[in-house]
Amino acid sequence: MKMKIRVCHGVSGIILVTMVTGFMLVYNNSGSGDRSYSSSSLSSHRLDGPVPSTKKPERPQPLPTPTLSGYTGVMDHKPLKMHCRTCALVTSSGQLTGSRRGEEIDSSECVIRMNDAPSIRHQQDVGRRTSLRVVSHASLQMVLRSRQELLNASQDTVFIFWGPNSCMRRDGKGNVYNNLRLLNQLLPKLKVYITSRIKMLKFDELFEKETGLDRKSSKSWLTTGWFTMAIAVELCDRIDVYGMVPPDFCRSSHPSLPYHYYEPSGPDECSMYLSHERNKQGSHHRFNTEKVVFANWARTLDIHFHQPDWKPAAVTAGVNSSHAPVPAGS
Repeated sequence: MKMKIRVCHGVSGIILVTMVTGFMLVYNNSGSGDRSYSSSSLSSHRLDGPVPSTKKPERPQPLPTPTLSGYTGVMDHKPLKMHCRTCALVTSSGQLTGSRRGEEIDSSECVIRMNDAPSIRHQQDVGRRTSLRVVSHASLQMVLRSRQELLNASQDTVFIFWGPNSCMRRDGKGNVYNNLRLLNQLLPKLKVYITSRIKMLKFDELFEKETGLDRKSSKSWLTTGWFTMAIAVELCDRIDVYGMVPPDFCRSSHPSLPYHYYEPSGPDECSMYLSHERNKQGSHHRFNTEKVVFANWARTLDIHFHQPDWKPAAVTAGVNSSHAPVPAGS
C-alpha cells in the first residue's frame, strides 16, 4: 500500500509522450463488457389448448448503475458509475506469496488492486483480472514504467488516482492532473478518474471520526490502502480482502515477509508497519491504526479477511466502533 501525500513531482509532457507513444500500436479496441439479460422461454402448449400469444415477452431491464460521487473523469468530468456485488480487494502484501489464491480472487465479480502491483508472473497467487486500480499521485511514474501491463492491457480497468488538490487542480497548475489528461488523450479507451478536493477532505474527516486523530496535526499520511478500503465500502456489497494482517499481528514474532509480494528483496512488512507507527519525527503512515478501523468496519459490514484468515477481535478501546461508510462528496 503506497503511500505518501507529499509535494508533487510532475511528470513532464515530453517524458510522458515518449513513454506512451511507444505502445500506442498495441492498444486495440476491446469488446463490450455490458451484461446481457436473456428473456424467459415460452412455456409449451397442448395442441388442443388456446392459441399462444405471439407477443414477445418483455426483457427485464437492468437496474441503473449507482453513481459514486467525488470521482470524476479526467476528460469528460463525469462522475464514476460502478457497482459490484462481490469484490476481491488484493493488497500488495508479501503474505500473498505462495498463497495460490489467484483462482479464488478471479471468481469475484470485481477485483481491486493498488498502485503498480502486477499480476503477471504472480497469477497463481493474486489472480489475473483487474476491475479497479486505486493509484496514489506519487505512484504515477511507477504505473507509467509498467505501462505495457497496467495501461496497454487494461482497457476494461477503471483507474482512480488520489492526491492533494495541489496535484489534481484543473487550472493548469495540477501536474498529476495535467499528465493524466495527456495520457487519456493518447489512450482514449482508458477509464481514468480522480478524487475531487471535497472528497479528499471527506477522507480526512472519516479518518478523524474513526481514530480521534486529526490527520494534519498528528502528521499522518493516509495510505493507498485507506483510500482503497473506503472506496470499496462505497462500491461493493461484499468485500473479501486478501493479504491484510490483523492490527496486532506484528506485536508477536512471525517469519519475515516482504512488504510487497512483487519485491521479494524489499523491506520486511512488520518492520515497515512498526517503524511508521512508532515514528515521532515528521509525517508517517498509520498502518496498524488503519487496520483497527478496517476491523471495526468488518463487524457490521460484509467484509472478510483472507491470507491470513482472521476475524475482528473485540472492540479496541480508544477507536470508534462505527463502520461509518464514506460520506458522499462531489
